[in-house]
Amino acid sequence: MNAVTKTQDDTTTPRREPTLLPPVDVIEDTTGITLYADLPGVPRDKLNLRVEGDQLTIEADLVIALPQGMEPSHAEVQFSRYRRAFTLSSELDAEKVNAELSHGVLRVRIPKAAHAQPRRIAVNVG
Repeated sequence: MNAVTKTQDDTTTPRREPTLLPPVDVIEDTTGITLYADLPGVPRDKLNLRVEGDQLTIEADLVIALPQGMEPSHAEVQFSRYRRAFTLSSELDAEKVNAELSHGVLRVRIPKAAHAQPRRIAVNVG
């Protein structure tokens, strides 16, 4: 069973402009999940990561600085905003989410809740 499932885009966002869907890798291990989201061109102050109930939402504004007086002659990226939303499993501890943004990659770590952690059971002889 996957600990995270993707939800539809723009279902809960108050801003209704078109957005980019950033690629996200989800890696699950015995202690939790790690999401890696590609967010090139996003500075820390333009990133909004939040958990509301069982929803994890990533929103970010793309900032591409052009030298003064220059205009792009061709632009393949037409939107200036990223958005991605996930539904978190009850196996995850949403209170202990931590995140780090480095070189355009957002790393989000969500540990499993104590009740979902693997544990060793002692067996008594007798």
